[in-house]
Amino acid sequence: MFKNRNLAILFTTLVVVMFGFGIIIPIIPFYVERFGGGGMEMGMLMAIFSLMQFIFSPIWGSLSDRIGRKPVLLIGALGNALSLGWMGFATNYWILFAARALAGMLSSATMPTAMAFISDSTDEKQRGGGMGIVGAAFGAGMVLGPGIGGTMAEISLQAPFFFAAGTSVLAMLLIWLFLPESLPLEKRAYAGQRLRGLNLGLMWKSLFGPIGFLLILAFLHNFALTNFEGIFGLYAQLRYDFDPPTIGLIMTVVGLVSAVAQGILTGPATRRFGDANVIKVSLFASIFGFLSMLAAPNLGWVLVTSGFFVLSNSMLRPGVASLTSKRADIGQGAAMGLSNAFMSLGRIVGPLWAGNVLDLNLGYPFLTGALIMLAAGVASLFYLSGKPGAAVETVRAD
Repeated sequence: MFKNRNLAILFTTLVVVMFGFGIIIPIIPFYVERFGGGGMEMGMLMAIFSLMQFIFSPIWGSLSDRIGRKPVLLIGALGNALSLGWMGFATNYWILFAARALAGMLSSATMPTAMAFISDSTDEKQRGGGMGIVGAAFGAGMVLGPGIGGTMAEISLQAPFFFAAGTSVLAMLLIWLFLPESLPLEKRAYAGQRLRGLNLGLMWKSLFGPIGFLLILAFLHNFALTNFEGIFGLYAQLRYDFDPPTIGLIMTVVGLVSAVAQGILTGPATRRFGDANVIKVSLFASIFGFLSMLAAPNLGWVLVTSGFFVLSNSMLRPGVASLTSKRADIGQGAAMGLSNAFMSLGRIVGPLWAGNVLDLNLGYPFLTGALIMLAAGVASLFYLSGKPGAAVETVRAD
């Protein structure tokens, strides 16, 4: 699928980016509390990151179709380092807010470009497994990030940010020195072609095209998922009075389950049953995952139920990404950028909703997440019909 070195470098880059996201999960609730905030402020902090992704992700994806994947990956790694360093120096809520905005703006170059890199380098049969590797890398970052962040927070709340910034610089050097370009010159978009940025008209029109339902699914999935991950740290602090190391432990287990499931199960499952069927099963299983977390009475059951939720949900993202790449009728970078724009839109609305309803009732974010998964699951029965393992007709823009 890849040369081993190329895969290792791309995997490391994605781990580092997600490490920077994961490292703040056990720390951010205490930052918000220190600066006098609550659920609404927590939601805003998560939403601004996704708002910037929403605006800039299509630009980066389209730019990678023009100038290649490697330069855009370098920008993403550099942006991740700068924003994490700035967060470490934050002295009030609004500085932290601005740093998160910068993180969303620049680090959003990584995800669509990495997916496009995989699309360049795999055939359709292997692509689900390739997207699973992306998910496994993000899961691995979530294993490392919260655990290290929670542990280092006992020394200083700032220390994890500076450590993560340093690893991003290392990832940037690995990309620069060793990662080859996956998009040949002859397959790149013409320099005179208009750069695709945030285009609400195009987004609306794309909903009626070959990948329309998949874009809706990307939005709904991420809206529901951020009802868990966007506010879980604050939820755990308020309901169970967990400290940063304990929250870090929970998120480490979550990340480990996600990495193992996506890295080992996604490829075989999508090849055997097809992307569409994997998506359907993940959607319906996620409903029970949300509801089970509400019933957890103590740390042991929190670990079990959150692990079950992530296990049920872990193959959804790569399944949607793989099917989107197969149905795309535009450049792979643009298609992945468009998909990530809808994912970011879900991550904008989700934390804002979850943060506000958390202030009303601690269980509301999970209940609404379950309802969204139910709606998406029912819709998938109609829009993703097909025989298990059936190939999807693909229109390539190469």
